[in-house]
Amino acid sequence: MRGVRSLIILLVIAVPLGWYALYESKHPETDEKKQEKVFPDVKADAIKEVSVKAASGDRTTVVKKDNTWQVTQPLTVKADEAELSGITSNLASLEIQRVVDEQASDFKQYALDPARIEVDFTADGKKRTLLVGQKTPTGSDLYAKLPDKPRVFLIPSYLDTTFNRTTFDLRDKTVLAFDRDKVDHVTLTDPKRTIALVKQGADWRMTSPADARADFSAVEGIVGRINTAQMKAITATDATDLAQYGLDKPDATITLGAGSSSASLSIGKSAGEGVVYAKDASRPLVFTIDSAVADDMKKSADDFRQKDLFDARSFNTTRIDVVRNGQTRTFEKSGDKWKQVAPSAKQLDGAKVDALMTALTNARAASFVQDTKDTGLDKPELSVTIKYDDGQKTEHVTFGKHGSDVFAQREGDKGAAKIDGAALDAIVKALDGV
Repeated sequence: MRGVRSLIILLVIAVPLGWYALYESKHPETDEKKQEKVFPDVKADAIKEVSVKAASGDRTTVVKKDNTWQVTQPLTVKADEAELSGITSNLASLEIQRVVDEQASDFKQYALDPARIEVDFTADGKKRTLLVGQKTPTGSDLYAKLPDKPRVFLIPSYLDTTFNRTTFDLRDKTVLAFDRDKVDHVTLTDPKRTIALVKQGADWRMTSPADARADFSAVEGIVGRINTAQMKAITATDATDLAQYGLDKPDATITLGAGSSSASLSIGKSAGEGVVYAKDASRPLVFTIDSAVADDMKKSADDFRQKDLFDARSFNTTRIDVVRNGQTRTFEKSGDKWKQVAPSAKQLDGAKVDALMTALTNARAASFVQDTKDTGLDKPELSVTIKYDDGQKTEHVTFGKHGSDVFAQREGDKGAAKIDGAALDAIVKALDGV
């Protein structure tokens, strides 16, 4: 009896499981229900014209010609490529999150009559329209519909910032147009100073107020900052009275040149918290930009000078000459071995020479002076000459003291660098250790 009862129990369990397995084989579950696309036959790159009516009432028409977007209404100006890419790609991939009502009759309750936002576009010669209403009570979606159908559906709420774009949003907001890769001279001016920088090969050099090496990162940084700077707002489309913006006598101007061509941006007075008035010399527009851009344009000449005294490094240095207290010591590298060749010949501990190189290359300018009169450089504490890159390059730096201040002068650079006294102490200590 016990065996029969167990068999019956097993059958009771097995039969439903078998039915379930059979059902599953005929009705496999999908991982995710496929959502319906709003415009299933539209490809982003096929969209050639877009017209947007923003919630503010602004209507803007943008047309694509030769793979470039151009605003054609209400004005003619280059369009913001990133904005248009966002609109076209989202139109092509737009999916219905959920249908609210297949046969809706009262569209006002969704802000769809009239539509809060309207996006018309043409793809493959066919015009289509998306009407966008208000957000749902939870704020997670937007009500939307097509103009020729009564169905109201939901689309993601984050698309509000994609489709609700004004003419200003859709126009190109580049502050200054230039080819960054071709820039070979930069001039920064304000009422107190002029900084001139010239590109020589792959390096930058300052020519005013001092003839000296420039900090590559600092120069490329300001060029890049201007290249990517964007207008915050347009204040006047055709400004005639620049004085009201402080642009008759700019706080700062940057000129970026490429050969004989150039482009200039001027900064005026504050336009409110975090923004300043600005103007591109080639256009009548007055606009506002982030005040941080203006701060970069007002940096001192020292900010654009190379602070490292030496370009050489341990791995590429082949010879070091040090003059101290009238005596010259010369170290040469052969293979991976260092030896002293003057005043007497002897093998050296490579680690100690590397320590000397580290002390030398760690020495950096804290500031610069143009007049070397009170620097002690006329009676140097130390002079160092380094050959590197297989002897193809040479640099010479002299160190001097005036009272408690320590200065260094690099051959070929005008003026002198003021350095931390501890840097010279570290060099002398490392030299004594060799």
